[in-house]
Amino acid sequence: MNEWILVIDDDANNLKAASHILVKSGMRASCVRSGEDALRFLEGGRRPDLILLDIHMPEMDGFETLRRIRLDEQTAAIPAVFLTADEDSESETRGLEAGAMDFIKKPFVPEVLLTRVRHIIELTRLQNDLESQVREKTAEVVAQQEKLRRLNVQIVMTLSGAVDAKDKYTNGHARRVADYSREIARRCGFDAEAARKIYLIGLLHDVGKIGIPDTIINKPTQLTDEEYEITKQHPELGWHILQNIPEFPELAIGAHWHHERYDGKGYPDGISGSDIPVEARIIAVADSYDAMTSRRSYRDVLPQKVARDEIEKGVGTQFDPVFAKAMLDMIDEDTEYKLRQK
Repeated sequence: MNEWILVIDDDANNLKAASHILVKSGMRASCVRSGEDALRFLEGGRRPDLILLDIHMPEMDGFETLRRIRLDEQTAAIPAVFLTADEDSESETRGLEAGAMDFIKKPFVPEVLLTRVRHIIELTRLQNDLESQVREKTAEVVAQQEKLRRLNVQIVMTLSGAVDAKDKYTNGHARRVADYSREIARRCGFDAEAARKIYLIGLLHDVGKIGIPDTIINKPTQLTDEEYEITKQHPELGWHILQNIPEFPELAIGAHWHHERYDGKGYPDGISGSDIPVEARIIAVADSYDAMTSRRSYRDVLPQKVARDEIEKGVGTQFDPVFAKAMLDMIDEDTEYKLRQK
């Protein structure tokens, strides 16, 4: 396809000379004699490969013409070269700042004009090709990242389901804790991505229970002190399972510290306040609420008021006050008591 050049110059002799040089070399040339004519020409949907633009024209000079061309997103990317007899650096500086790619001195030297025109058209095509390839590769990377993200979510949910399946009494616990944790995070100002991560962390907060014997997990009566101590090992077991996932270290954080208390009387490390990772502080509230509103072998779901009172009692002692307040708001809004094991 022949290159198409728009030449803008108020001097008819310059237009004739430029057109002759370009057409003789096999290019197409369209000529207009003012900036206003050029803008009208381009408004018709015409998109030349290059614009040759005189600087000194009456009414609208080349700088203003190019500025107006650059304001229209349909024409902004067309490469432009100024035609000038000026020798001063100020004009060149203004031209480059306006978006010109080069300058060609008048009167034209045919070989120089053609070389500059071909060079700039080829450079523009290479840039466009590169940008297209970058966009294509970026889209591929984004698609792969999204595919990997979905795969990671599926793996997390599958592992979470395996943990839940161990406990026949509280099946669905991990999903509910994850849901409550995400909502607490959202209400406390976490952005969508941070809330999504907390959801995934919540799904695996009890993964360490995989290492607890089923006879203890599903014991139909209350645990003995010795059995309870065995159960209390699950945070550290979860930590050891998940710390080998370096791409998502927060998974291990949630599993390790969700039984810590705000006052430092929790386990396994007895840390307190802001020393407890924020993810674990959120999950601790959600986990405790769901534990009370889920069935146990030795009791049914507790009444909503009982669960609410226990959360309120733990504000500032067992739970981070900010996250406990968010959970209390959720409970108060749940007038039909839907936030519980069905």
